[in-house]
Amino acid sequence: MSSASLHTAPSPSGAPSPTGPAHDSCDDVTAEGAAWLASAETYPRSALTHGRSRPDAPAVLPCGSAFDVVSVPAVFGRRMLDRLWEEGPGSGPVAAHRGRVLLFAAPGTAQRLPSLLEWEEWGGGTEVPSVLCHGTGDAVTVPPLSAPGPGGRLESRWLVAPGTRHPWLPGPEVILWACVRAARSAASSAVRISIFPGGDQSAKVYDVSRRR
Repeated sequence: MSSASLHTAPSPSGAPSPTGPAHDSCDDVTAEGAAWLASAETYPRSALTHGRSRPDAPAVLPCGSAFDVVSVPAVFGRRMLDRLWEEGPGSGPVAAHRGRVLLFAAPGTAQRLPSLLEWEEWGGGTEVPSVLCHGTGDAVTVPPLSAPGPGGRLESRWLVAPGTRHPWLPGPEVILWACVRAARSAASSAVRISIFPGGDQSAKVYDVSRRR
């Protein structure tokens, strides 16, 4: 795992910032990031006011409008983050919650990703973890806007904190790519990965701990 400082999710105006996520850190959400989270609610201003009044409390937000969420087991999710930042386009906001990693994705991902995984024959091997997709009609618990003080519990924390009003979010194809690459990185010969050829041995691998 890399030891980079926590990354703030990029905006869609360009490529993701070249800093990688810290897998064992948490940080405060920026004011613009908080506004983006609140935009998922029917009444964003009320949600934002409530969030600011209790910045150390987690919140439950609906999926399907501002974002979808893909939930995977913690270890596998961190492998996905490694692949996204070392070999791919980076990630949007990412949270850890009760043993799972929550990857915030573009709206519509929850509807499309299951069919892509099914086509990929995901789940055919015992080493392949469950991938849960949360979209329209679902809600997820997100970490507090502010990190807890010393001694505070960390059931939920940001691995990649929202930092802009319009963060870049990966779509279903990017999430599928990360799933397959993460599975391959830890796969035994029993896991069948069908659509991607062997890794390009000449591909450049980036050390995200040096991205400042």
